[in-house]
Amino acid sequence: MRRGYLIIALLVVLAAILNAGAAAQGSNPAGPPATARLKAYLDAFNSGSPDKLREFFLAHYAESALKETSVEQRVGRYAATKARLQSVQLQKIVAERPAETFALAQAGNGQNFLLRVRVEKEPPHKLLYIFFEAVDDPDNLIIPDPKADDQELTAAVRTFIEAQTQADEFSGVVLVAKNGQVLFHEAYGFADRDKKIPNRKDTKFNLGSINKIFTRAAIHQLEKKGKLGLDDPIGKFLPDYPNRQAAEKVTIRHLLDMTSGIGDFFGRRYDATPKDKIRTLQDYLPLFADLPLEFEPGTNNRYSNGGYIVLGAIIEKASGMDYYSYVRENIFKPCGMLDTDSYARDAGIPNLALGYTREGQSGGARVLNHATLPGRGSSAGGGYSTAQDMLKYGMALKEGKIFLPDIANGLGIAGGAPGINSYVEWDPRRGYIVIVLTNYDPPTAGQAARRIRSWLPD
Repeated sequence: MRRGYLIIALLVVLAAILNAGAAAQGSNPAGPPATARLKAYLDAFNSGSPDKLREFFLAHYAESALKETSVEQRVGRYAATKARLQSVQLQKIVAERPAETFALAQAGNGQNFLLRVRVEKEPPHKLLYIFFEAVDDPDNLIIPDPKADDQELTAAVRTFIEAQTQADEFSGVVLVAKNGQVLFHEAYGFADRDKKIPNRKDTKFNLGSINKIFTRAAIHQLEKKGKLGLDDPIGKFLPDYPNRQAAEKVTIRHLLDMTSGIGDFFGRRYDATPKDKIRTLQDYLPLFADLPLEFEPGTNNRYSNGGYIVLGAIIEKASGMDYYSYVRENIFKPCGMLDTDSYARDAGIPNLALGYTREGQSGGARVLNHATLPGRGSSAGGGYSTAQDMLKYGMALKEGKIFLPDIANGLGIAGGAPGINSYVEWDPRRGYIVIVLTNYDPPTAGQAARRIRSWLPD
């Protein structure tokens, strides 16, 4: 699930950290407002100066957005993000609309992004948000025009997904809702290709790294209950953590923000371990916990699956429950998500989609992905859910049943690995949520979701 863990880092962490923007200098910028503001923002970001970024936010950020996430919160995240990305250079404008621009950009670390920039519809057209979406296919980006209404939207989604399924480029479930009301919800392809068992609307799919969003919610829930503090070090809860430097210096906040310096659990040790032996968080820890920190905590930003394993272990200590039970009882059940859990690979759960991958296969053949899966998912990813349950989670966030910081501008989360690709995006301003769960390789879900999102009536 290595690939999917990277995807969610980019969608969740970058959206939270880099959710930013402003008006261009002057009250009447040349060209489409969103494009002008994007270019101005990139100038400020690439300057390397937190003070310039602060001035930029104060002068040009939409007042409504500043109330949702303050200037100081945004500036506070800047140093680690700048160290990770180095720079962000505009490559080309993909599409422009009166209040929205889509652009391809490349970070100094080589990562390609689709930048979605939205401004206020009325003057002075200050910027509401910039979302950074990692893309694997920068040469094939297609951003179609929005549909006139929801009826045209659902017709276009149906035609597109049916064609993709016919070409064996899609297998899964698509759900589109507006203000909690389902507009489109259909299943395509097979949950088990050999037995010809079709996917159903209530089929459970592997979410990959989307599970990290549940771990984040659990941490903030326990903070509100006074069970932990975000600046508590690892050692407070895990006194026997094998890396003493990490135990003393790495805080829960570092783990959440992926600024801890703790690395990945994927690697030589993971490859050498029988996957059916990896079934608890304690089984994951020996794969990475004794390794040296990759950098001084708080000085850089680098994706860390291991960090989210540690968060899960802290949840266990702070709550007195195993991680799986805690999120089931305190996150899933309150949201009505009764078909969401981290199932053991050999548990024989009915109506579970098997994953199919082409990675490493000649001729484009699809094979089962079981060899890459651990015996059970973790606080870093690998649990299962349905499209309907993910809609319930989005509504729980909207209604305040579940708390997460930095979601005022919405939520964009994804997960992907061989035979796994899932995508959920919620736009609270427009009211739409797009959910695509598949049992094919990335970027199956991401490409479909991007197309659907572009069609949303404006």
